[in-house]
Amino acid sequence: MPGKLVVGNWKMNGDLRHNDALLADLRAGWPVQAMREIAVCVPFPYLWQAQAALAGSVVRWGAQNVSEYARGAHTGEVAAGMVAEFGCKYVIVGHSERRALYGETDAMVAAKASAALEAGMTPIVCVGESWAERESGAGEAVVVHQLDAVVSRIGRRIAETVLAYEPVWAIGTGRSATPEQAQAVHEVLRKRLRKHEAAAGSVPLLYGGSVKAGNAKALFACADIDGGLIGGASLNVDEFLAIAGA
Repeated sequence: MPGKLVVGNWKMNGDLRHNDALLADLRAGWPVQAMREIAVCVPFPYLWQAQAALAGSVVRWGAQNVSEYARGAHTGEVAAGMVAEFGCKYVIVGHSERRALYGETDAMVAAKASAALEAGMTPIVCVGESWAERESGAGEAVVVHQLDAVVSRIGRRIAETVLAYEPVWAIGTGRSATPEQAQAVHEVLRKRLRKHEAAAGSVPLLYGGSVKAGNAKALFACADIDGGLIGGASLNVDEFLAIAGA
């Protein structure tokens, strides 16, 4: 899969009418013979809609979060097994917004990755540093620590995941890491993955952080960047398809 995955993250956006049009255009606009796989991760209430619209197509779908618990008295949570029933291939875990706004720890992210794997889905594990951490020279150590926390929980199954590097300072800010900056961190992550497990060298590494059609080609051309995790731009079909085709 390296070099061939672009995932759209709708975040907390969408409504039934607009979703119908967006999903239909996405299905029609992505060629069956495309070399790159694309997917969209939608809010929980729209998983059924994504499944109905995209089933039988080459476009995959998934969720933006999942509970670390399989069942029980966890009001408001959604178990991985429930999400899997909607045919989801992917689920995002550890997005910077979840870490920052909802206090998700490295241990929680690792538990969610484990839950997703147990339910038969592929977790897209997000890692990333803040601007302060980067400026202090601790950025690489931060992302490696976040990765190691997941590996300590799932072990060799890290080879069954997708890893997304999303510098916190570039999420929704309009400021993207340069290809050189992104590649440097991706190279560190690739080496760390190989240290943990030989098969993990094939784990797709995505870049996320203000990716647009204008900078996607340069980012995706980097040696260790295998695709992208796309936020706001994934809500515009033309822009998203242009990024995916870059």
